[in-house]
Amino acid sequence: QVQLAESGGGSVQAGGSLRLSCAVSRSHYTVGWFRQAPGKEREGVAHIYTASGRTYYTGSLRDRFIISRDIDRTTLYLQMNNLRPEDTATYYCAAASKWVFPQRESDYEFWGTGTQVTVSS
Repeated sequence: QVQLAESGGGSVQAGGSLRLSCAVSRSHYTVGWFRQAPGKEREGVAHIYTASGRTYYTGSLRDRFIISRDIDRTTLYLQMNNLRPEDTATYYCAAASKWVFPQRESDYEFWGTGTQVTVSS
């Protein structure tokens, strides 16, 4: 697997914000973010189809998180606002060279090594 490069994780207090970044390729058709909290399975967070710009969010995360990519489609972002302690997790960037169901992890060919986000109360 080709590793993607994430950045932007860190530690914040509840209510704070962080922006994650990930270097992707223009050839990636579906890109997105997953997260894994301690003792839990990895879950989808937000995804985007780069050609159309259509986005997909898991549950109510759309109320606080925003996924976007730059105009060159080479950088993927995840703006996280009003962070909560339950958002504490390792966040992974993922990419697929074709259209995939956004939360189907097995369809993503490329993964980052993860960036830690810690939210304290």
